[in-house]
Amino acid sequence: MNQQLSITNGDHHIEQTAKLSFYMDTMKMDSLSPRAFYEAGVTKFQGKRFFWQNREKTFTLVGLGHAYTVTSDDHKNRYAFVEDAWQNLMQYADLDAHEQQPIFFGSYTFDPAKTPAEEWQAFPETYFALATHQLVIRNEQIFISTFYVSEEPITEEKKQSLRNERDELLHSAQVNGLASHIKPQITQTIERHKEEYLQSIENVTELIKQQQADKVVIARSLALAFDGDITSEMMLAQITAEQPESYLFIFENGQDFFFGASPERLVMVKDHDAYSSCVAGSIKRGSTKEQDDAYGSELLNDAKNLQEHQYVVDMIRQSFDENCANYTLPEGPQLLKIRDIQHLFTPVEGQLKDDASILRMVKNLHPTPALGGAPRGRAMEVIRQYEPTDRGLYAAPIGWMNAAGDGEFAVAIRSALVHDNQAYLYAGGGIVADSNPQSEYEETLVKFRPMLRAFGGTLHG
Repeated sequence: MNQQLSITNGDHHIEQTAKLSFYMDTMKMDSLSPRAFYEAGVTKFQGKRFFWQNREKTFTLVGLGHAYTVTSDDHKNRYAFVEDAWQNLMQYADLDAHEQQPIFFGSYTFDPAKTPAEEWQAFPETYFALATHQLVIRNEQIFISTFYVSEEPITEEKKQSLRNERDELLHSAQVNGLASHIKPQITQTIERHKEEYLQSIENVTELIKQQQADKVVIARSLALAFDGDITSEMMLAQITAEQPESYLFIFENGQDFFFGASPERLVMVKDHDAYSSCVAGSIKRGSTKEQDDAYGSELLNDAKNLQEHQYVVDMIRQSFDENCANYTLPEGPQLLKIRDIQHLFTPVEGQLKDDASILRMVKNLHPTPALGGAPRGRAMEVIRQYEPTDRGLYAAPIGWMNAAGDGEFAVAIRSALVHDNQAYLYAGGGIVADSNPQSEYEETLVKFRPMLRAFGGTLHG
């Protein structure tokens, strides 16, 4: 086991018990493109950038550089470790003097008990970062904050150097604007482990028939090769244009980056109120409104999909029982329609108990039956045994939190990893007793489409 707490003002790491100096400077802007700010960081901060935008487009976060990072491969304590490290850091921040708070952005892998595949080596099981330069757009207000963390007193010269660096980034974003990006050219599409995937559906279906589990989600992956370089700026431009109704995110680490356009919130906390989404059960969109409505009606009345959805509702209800003083849950699902697919969707909201937190909610909720299965423990055992891919960050929690305990995490589906200039796309589906391998395969084709389209490709099926 190795737990690591690090800051990036050098090559050394600090202990969580060390006394820290925390510098923070915030300014308000009239206008600034978040994508242009992200692109402005390519020269100095490539490999240390992140982007997040919520589904409603009321909150956008861009981070350039790392003022403070937390990584951990402690399977059992990874949520508490991040929470403790963040709270420890925030005791040194003068939050009352600034209008905008520091924000910690990061992710957890889907299953830390599974040995990572080679393509996922850049991303630790737990990886969170406070940016050196942070852009927040919230309800049309724009803030630029600069942060620096040190074990030594921070000199005025260092503070001025950071402000100068920030001003150069702003100048670049404002003067250069947005670069133009075209979609990459795919030279090869590889359906990885296709036969193993189809066989796994048969194996898992048989286990469920034997009542060894109620539901298990099995995923597979595609690999894409290209005739040119793939950059995170290029892919941010594509998902911004094509999937505006989704959570948009990019997370770089060195030469690799993970990005996506997810329809699904895991949990949001705002002013001690918690919000989550039960999303499970899906069907394709129709080519006409009449056909689309017919598909939606079919989904709302389909026993298999309703059963899948109810597993998620029951599990999220249990988490809200444990963490909330009270909550509301609708009696039945509605439809959540995005560009390529429509889902069964049930929102839930409640008021957190005094001892609850967003990361405790993340720990309780991940993975939901929509991404893992039911019962959770047994489903995860089956996934480890039969799933022919390592998910890495796919279907895992990704998001942010601030010093006040507010934050939001999405489920990182409709996502892709770019490693060694190849892309790896992931999609899965819930397996129950009457699942059919070919039908499950065809469902993954629909789920691959958003990311595949962003790369300039298509799939038929």
